[in-house]
Amino acid sequence: MNLIDRVAALEAELKNAQARTADEVERFRVAMLGRNGAVTELFDAFRQVAPEEKRTLGPRMNQLKQLAQQRLEELKGALGSEAESGSDDLDLSAPARTGHMGSLHPITIVRQRIVDVFTRIGYTVSQGPEVEDDRHNFSALNFPPDHPARDMQDTFFVQGGDLALRTHTSSVQVRVMESGKPAIRTISPGRVYRNEAISARAHCMFHQVEALYVDEGVSFADLKGTLDYFTKSLFGPEVSIRMRPSYFPFTEPSAEVDMSCTVCGGTGCNLCKHSGWVEIMGCGMVDPAVLANCGIDPERYSGFALGMGVERITQLIYRVPDLRMYWENDVRFLDQFTAGTFRS
Repeated sequence: MNLIDRVAALEAELKNAQARTADEVERFRVAMLGRNGAVTELFDAFRQVAPEEKRTLGPRMNQLKQLAQQRLEELKGALGSEAESGSDDLDLSAPARTGHMGSLHPITIVRQRIVDVFTRIGYTVSQGPEVEDDRHNFSALNFPPDHPARDMQDTFFVQGGDLALRTHTSSVQVRVMESGKPAIRTISPGRVYRNEAISARAHCMFHQVEALYVDEGVSFADLKGTLDYFTKSLFGPEVSIRMRPSYFPFTEPSAEVDMSCTVCGGTGCNLCKHSGWVEIMGCGMVDPAVLANCGIDPERYSGFALGMGVERITQLIYRVPDLRMYWENDVRFLDQFTAGTFRS
C-alpha cells in the first residue's frame, strides 16, 4: 500500500473511531498520535518521499493530523458530556490527578532539529551497525592498516580485533554508496566511540550527524552553500561561517568549519576563546579513491561530505558548560528541556 492509500485508509478509520471510556480515549490518542502511533509513523515515512511528491502530499498529511487531533477532542468532549449528565458517583471535590511531565533529552532534541534541516532539502536518513568491520570503518575510507591517521581514532576493538565500535558514522556512508547508485543525498546520525579521556570537552561515546552528497558536477561551491544554509537554519540568519584548510583521509580538499560566535557576536568571549569564531564541524570533497572503493566512477561523479558532533552543537545552542552533564541523569538538569526549550 503506497503512502496516499495509507492516508486515505487512516482518514476513514479516524472518522469511524469511537470511545466510551477515558481509557479508550487514551488508547486512541496513543494509537494515532503517540510516539509510535499511526499518524506519527506516516510522517516518518513522509520524510523519505521525493521532494516533488512532498509538495502535493504535504497538505494532505497536515489535514490528516488535524483530523486526528479534532477527532481526539470530539471523543474527549463526548466523554465529558456523558459524565456531567449521568453520573452520581462523580466527586467534584476530589483533588485533581497530576503527573510529572517528562521531556526529551537535549541530545535528542538537537539531533532531530539537525535531521529536520537536512530532510527539508531532500536528504534521506541512513542507519548502520555500531559494531563495524575494518573495511567499512577504515579501509574503504582511505585508512590503510599502517596509516598514521588511524592513531587519531584510537578505537574499542572486539573479537580479537576483527571488529570495532565504529569511530564515525562515515561507515554508514560507505554502505550507502556500495548499495546504491548516484544521485546520493543522505545523512547518517548515530552514536560513535573513541578512546578519549572523559572531560568537560570530550567523552568516549558521543553522537554524530554526517551528510553525503554524490552526483555529477557536485562542487565545493555546493558544499559551502549547504553549510551556510545549515548554520543559518539552526542558529539564525545573522551567523556567518569560515572554512580553514584541514586534513581528513577520506576527503580532498578538506576543511574545518567555524561559525561566528552566537554569544559575543564575533567580538570575543570565553566561549570562542576571544577569537570571535567557534569550530562546529569538518568537511570536504569526497576523495576519488573513496568513490572508487565503493564502486562509483570518480571520473563521472563527485561529491562532498560533512560531519559534526551533536554534543558540540547542543552546547552552542543551550550553553551547556560541561559535556558530562548529558550522561549524569540529573533530573534537575534534564527537566530544563521540557518541550524542547532550555531555561538558563
